Parts: sequence; structure tokens; C-alpha cells
Amino acid sequence: MYKVMEEDSYEFQDVDLPEGLCFCPQVDYNNQPDSLFFNDGVRSVDFILVYEDEETKPFDKKYTFKRRKYFESCLMQMGLELEATQSVHKDNLVYVKVHVPWEVQCTYAEVLHIKIPIAVNEHTVQYSIGNLFDCITKHFKPNEKLIKKEADCYTAPYQKERHECFLKMNKEKYFTPSMRSRMANFILCRAPYEIRGNVKKFGITKLLRSGVYKAAYPLHDCRFNVKSTVESCPNERYLLYKEWAHPKNFYKTQPLDLIRKYYGEKIGIYFAWLGFYTKMLAFASVVGLACFFYGYHIQEKSTWSKEVCDPDIGGKIVMCPQCDLCNYWILNSTCDTSKTLTIFDHFGTLVFAVFMAVWVTVFLEFWKRYQSQLEFEWDTVEFLEQQEPSRPEYDAECVHDRINSVTGVKEKVPFTFYGRCFRLSIGIGTVLFWIMLIVASIVAIIIYRLAVFFSLSIKLKNPGNFTTLEPLKEYVTPQMATSVTAGLINFVVIMILNTLYERVAIWITDYEIPRTRTDYENSLTLKMFLFQFVNYYSSCFYIAFVKGKIVGHPGQPVYILGKYRNEECDPGGCLIELTTQLAIIMGGKAIWNNIQEVLLPWLKNLIFRYCTRASDKKVEPPRWEQDFELQPFTKLGLFYEYLEMVIQFGFVTLFVASFPLAPFLALVNNVIEIRVDAWKMTTQFQRILPEKAQDIGAWQPILQSIAILAVATNAMLIAFTSDIIPRMVYYWSFSVEEGYGNHTMSGFINSSLSYFNTSNFSPATVTDAVEYRDFRFPPGHPRQYQYNMHYWHVIAAKMAFIIVVEHVAYLTKFILASVIPDVSYTTREQLKREKYLTQVILHEVNLNLVSKRLKPAVHDMSSHMARNIDNELELSEY
Repeated sequence: MYKVMEEDSYEFQDVDLPEGLCFCPQVDYNNQPDSLFFNDGVRSVDFILVYEDEETKPFDKKYTFKRRKYFESCLMQMGLELEATQSVHKDNLVYVKVHVPWEVQCTYAEVLHIKIPIAVNEHTVQYSIGNLFDCITKHFKPNEKLIKKEADCYTAPYQKERHECFLKMNKEKYFTPSMRSRMANFILCRAPYEIRGNVKKFGITKLLRSGVYKAAYPLHDCRFNVKSTVESCPNERYLLYKEWAHPKNFYKTQPLDLIRKYYGEKIGIYFAWLGFYTKMLAFASVVGLACFFYGYHIQEKSTWSKEVCDPDIGGKIVMCPQCDLCNYWILNSTCDTSKTLTIFDHFGTLVFAVFMAVWVTVFLEFWKRYQSQLEFEWDTVEFLEQQEPSRPEYDAECVHDRINSVTGVKEKVPFTFYGRCFRLSIGIGTVLFWIMLIVASIVAIIIYRLAVFFSLSIKLKNPGNFTTLEPLKEYVTPQMATSVTAGLINFVVIMILNTLYERVAIWITDYEIPRTRTDYENSLTLKMFLFQFVNYYSSCFYIAFVKGKIVGHPGQPVYILGKYRNEECDPGGCLIELTTQLAIIMGGKAIWNNIQEVLLPWLKNLIFRYCTRASDKKVEPPRWEQDFELQPFTKLGLFYEYLEMVIQFGFVTLFVASFPLAPFLALVNNVIEIRVDAWKMTTQFQRILPEKAQDIGAWQPILQSIAILAVATNAMLIAFTSDIIPRMVYYWSFSVEEGYGNHTMSGFINSSLSYFNTSNFSPATVTDAVEYRDFRFPPGHPRQYQYNMHYWHVIAAKMAFIIVVEHVAYLTKFILASVIPDVSYTTREQLKREKYLTQVILHEVNLNLVSKRLKPAVHDMSSHMARNIDNELELSEY
């Protein structure tokens, strides 16, 4: 927020306008819908402001009018040129066209450190291998006749005094439309709209919030599906739609240079990362599909699955009930589940988990290389924090003096050291409170599940309680009813907490007053992701590592609150539950997000367009009015795009050992996601304000943290949730001792079950022995129902497996990270050459300037010496 003040006391008081104000001229529409210029056809429209005429708002007419007029007068005094035009379809709307003149462009290009070409790169690296496959790859590239490759140039930050250093270009092409939009927005965010006493209030953001203006946005250059009739129009939006955003181009590579040129580096780097991530998913998908089909192939051949389904083995094993009021069940009733589990729980899953640990490291390291290449090509290598302008909200709060530790110069800051610590403490405490709130909600839902399961087990056991559900009695089980209701409650809680926390996170970040836009976004990203991480992954972590792990044994189960028996895993095991959970979350989330991203903007635009064009006028509206009917792109729009992909990245890496199809589902989703995002930004949203960005910001360390955590979670999944380790222990150690003579999996099911005498139940039921999944001594043994030696062998094997796999994986990650440099040799050499040429060109220009300044002095000195010599000769002759 801008400087916070109590405005209620004078909100509608009479405010006198200062003398000498400049008023924005108002002109009529010139019936040129594709024009991007003022009515004179010369000055370009670099920004649009929209407001509602005060004649329709008599109550606050005077105050709103004076605020806006003072703001527009300040804009013109700061060098901008304005021109207002009445709306074609709604008479109460007025559009103010903003133009940045040449002198102002030069001034703010220097302020914003905009880089301009100084020389053409004549040493562009050509890869000959690409020519060999050009006949194939050309079908997967955008049409080069439409989207032409721009000349590769070396650039340097623009300086007015060194204007002659840069390449000679027309003034209209010197700074691109996206650059001029950045300049206009920079001025709009710093122009004052009211001064009361010693307090200056400024910025278009506050005027938008208070309703003085309805919208502020840069213009699209044309309609997305029709080429502009203006000859000077580049039609970049039309080209982006035709070669990038259209669904038929899903197989084509992205025109990243044109995306960056039209939308700015921040949007360009997002689509570059998303495209690179999608390409890398293709390799993981191939291995994941191979793992899945291998499991599908062996499901009928699995020895332990055959034993479960065998009527002479699994059909004769009676299992303990899973709750106090549940019935006994036969082991072979889980035959289908055990076959399904075989698809995901086999030795190939272990190999795939190790492969994914290597894959995620390779992905992150090669992304750094690709990112460094984009930094060079997009001139963001030297995009340092010192070069990024401070936010106007930060400038408005600067009231304290501080000595800059770098420059040694006194500067203004918004708070003292202790004030900064206090604000950070408030932020950290608030985030931790909301995370604990999520944990509390999860615990409450677990208790709800236990209570409902207990209640339904009692009621469904009595056939008279649900006579109306008699046709559905076979399907309305306690497990099903509990899961459905708990899932719905969990979904509602997640949505409510997401909505509330988003506002809290924005408020906390505003309260911290970050200096730059990058600092603001990084701080908000970290807060939001920590919350979303707990919100999205908590249920998966619960199923994988908590559920069914602390249940005791028959006769002595573990109770929560002394009343509710702790949840046990599904009869097929917790791994199949986790696999089902991941499939539902990934599939459902992807389908819902894509439908939401396509339908909601389209419906909003359709309704808004219908309401806006309610008049009987059949005139085609101008470009700025067509753009006003589109949806604005919020400051958190790109954040949610990143968040969606990073959450997906977590599902692909953190729990991939239980769901090898995750990379393939992610690949399919991302191929659609790229085109959906492109279509949405190109056709349904106003032109996004171009912003500079060097990398993906705080998402980079978040991805690295997920990659490190993924090694541990997958190792623990295989060790504690899967049955791979117990099967391997039995195969190598106990199968021979069981008397089979050689290593085999025969008899594994019996070895993984323990006996319990039902007479030890309270109250006792039948005097017969039943079985349950665990490694304990049988009844009658001196240490009955205690863990046997088989259990300790399995535990030792699990711990050894985790230690070995983690050390090998982390060592491999370290070696790969060391071997793969973050910046390629070619990019490094190009950077050196650019710095060298920049220094040479600037040095030559400085020498020329010095020579021009010294030339008159040298000429005068030479003339003076010549006159002295002539005088001496005359005197000697005399």
C-alpha cells in the first residue's frame, strides 16, 4: 500500500486545485478501430487510463474530479502527453491515452537501465548437427516466415550522453512498445495526486483502489485472430496466437523471443521454464511407463499375489477385524487389490525411484545452464538488485536515515533495524500460526474419521437402522462413508484456508515493505508456498508415514483420546491408498485447473462484453475499448501459475515411488497447460505489463529443497510403506530357513502374518486362532505378541536401505552438480566478448569526444605559435 493515512475526516471536503494546472485535451473518436496512435496519427499510445465520468456520480464528483485532474496535470508536467476520448458504447466511460515523448523515453531508459544494441554479433555459434535434422525439426518449430529471427546484437545500458555509441535506428523503433509501457507505468506509479501539508500521496495503484480510475493497462497491438490494417503495426499478438496459443500447435516449440519481446522477460522466463520442465518430463515418463508396464506384466506371475488369491492358502486364512465392531475377513478377498498393488510395488519401482533422484538433479542443473543462456540472450545478466528501482510503496515510507554499507552515503529507509526485526517477527509468527492451524484441522479431520467410522460401524451392523438404504447396503460401508464425508470436509477446509491465508500473506508482505518488486514477490512466494505445501501434501504424508504405523496389535490396539481406535491401512496396504490418493489429486486437480482457466475468463469476458455493449450503437470500438473488455492480469496471476507447476513437481518427485505414472500424467497436463496459458494470456486478458526478470526467483531454491526432500521421502516410502524390503529379506534370508532349499518367494504370505488367539479378545469371541499382518511371537510363546527376530531383521534392512540409498543419491547429486557447470563454455565466451566489445566501443566514443573537445584548443595553440614565429621572423629581418 501507499502511505497509509486517515482519509475519512476529509474524504469529501472541498479541495482547492493549485493554479497553473495542465488539463488533458478531449477529442472525438476518429473511427479507426485498429489505430494505436493519438488522433494525429503520429504519437503512439503507450498506456491507457479509464475512468467513469463524474456526471454519473454526483456525491463524490468534486473530490474524485480534483484528484484525477491534479494527477493528470502532474503526469503532463513530468513529460507525458495525454489525450482523452469518450467511449463508443458507454457514454459514461472516458479513455485517457498516454504517450511517452522521445526525450522522456531517453531519460527513463537511463533510469530503468534499459539495454540497447551497440553492435551486431557476427560470431553467432552455429551448430552443424542441427542442419542434418532440419528437415525433421522444422515441422516442430513456428513458421519462420511469419516469426522471423531477430538479429543477434551486443547491448549496453542506455546513456543519453553516449547516444552515438548505440546502433542507428529510427526513433519509433529505438525503444520497443513494451519498453515504453514500462516507462509509462514507472511514471504513473510515482506521480502525485494529492498533497496535504507535508504529506505527498502518489501512485496509480491507490487511485485504482479508490475508484478514481477503473483500469490502467498497456495496449495489445491488434486483435488476436485478425491482422491489423495499420501498416506500422507489428501484429505480434496475431502471430503469437497463430503460431503459439492456438491449440493445433501443441506439438510446436515456443517462440520464446517473441513472447519475451511482447510480454517481457518475466512472462518469457516462465514459459521457458515450463517448456524445459515439460521436455525433461518426457524422459521421466518413458522410464515411468516402462516401470508401470513391467509391473502390469508380472502381476499374474507374482508368487506372493498368487498365494493371496489361492483358495488353499489365502482362502483359508482368517484375518483379524480392523475395528472393534468390524467382522472377520478372508485374506483372498483382497485378491484384486493385491494384483493391483503388484503393478506399483515391485523391484522396478526401486530402480525408478533411484532414477528420479538422478533425474531431478539433472533437470535442475541443466535448467541453470539454459537459464544462463537466456540471461545472455535477453540482456538480464547484470540485472542486479541495485539496478532495480524501488517500489513506490517503499519510497513513500522512507522516513529514517541510515548509512548505506556499500556506498557510505546517507539514505532514507522506512524503518530502523529494530523495526525491521519486529516486522519480520510478526510475519514469521503469523505464518507459523496458520501452518499450525492447518495441522490442527488435519488432526480434527482424523478424529472425525475415527468417530464417524466407529458410529457407522455400530449403526450399519444393526440392519434396522438404515432400512431405507437396503438396496445400497452392499455399497454403503463404514470405510466408504467415512472417506467420502471426510474428503468433502477436507476439501472445504482447504479452500477456506486458501482464501483466507492469501489475504493474510499479502497483508504481511505489505507490512514488511520490501524495497524492490523482486524482494516483494520472493517474500510472498515463500510465505504462500510454505502454507500450500502443508495444505496439499499433509494428507499424502499422513497416509504414507503415519496411517497404520501405530496401531498396536489385536487385543491391545492403540486408542486416540482413550476412545477412538487408531486407523489401520486398507487391507491391500497403505501404498495402494497413497497411489489412489495421488492419482485422484493429480488427475482431478489438473482437470479442474484447466477447465477453470479456460471457462472462467471466457465467461467473465462474455458477460462483461454484453453489459458494456448494451447500447444500440453499431460502431466498431477502438483498440483501447476492446482491451478494456478483457480481464485484468492480477499481480498474483503468474504466482499461481508457478505454484500450480511447483505443487505438481512435488507430486512427481516426493511420492513417485508409489506412483510411476505421475511423470506421464504431468507431461500430458503440461502440454495442455502451455497452450491453455498461452491462449488465456493472448485472447482473454489485457496485455500484461512487461517486467524485467533474471530468473524464476524464489522458486529456484524451492525446487532444490523439494529435490533434496524427495530422496528422503522415496527412500522412506520404499522402506516403510512398500513391502519390497520385507520381501527381499524373506527371499535372501528366511526362504531357505523355511525349508524350501533355495531362494524363493513361496511362503512369504504366511511368514508375514502372525497368529492371535481370539480368546484373548475382550470380550472373548471364539477360541480359534486368526492372523494379522505383523512379525510377532504366537500365543503360548513365553514372549507372546512381542516382536520376533524376523521383525528386527526387517527393521535393520529398512534402516540400512535408507542410509545407503540416501548416501548414494546425495553423492550422485553432488557429483552431477559439480560436473555440470551452471554456465556453459559457449555462453561464458559470449559474455566475455560482449564485455570486451562494450568496453572498446565506449572507449572509442570517449576518445572521440575528448578529441573533439581538444581539437579547437590545439588549433588555437597552433595558430598562436604560428603567429609568434612570423613575428620573430619579421623582427629578425628588420
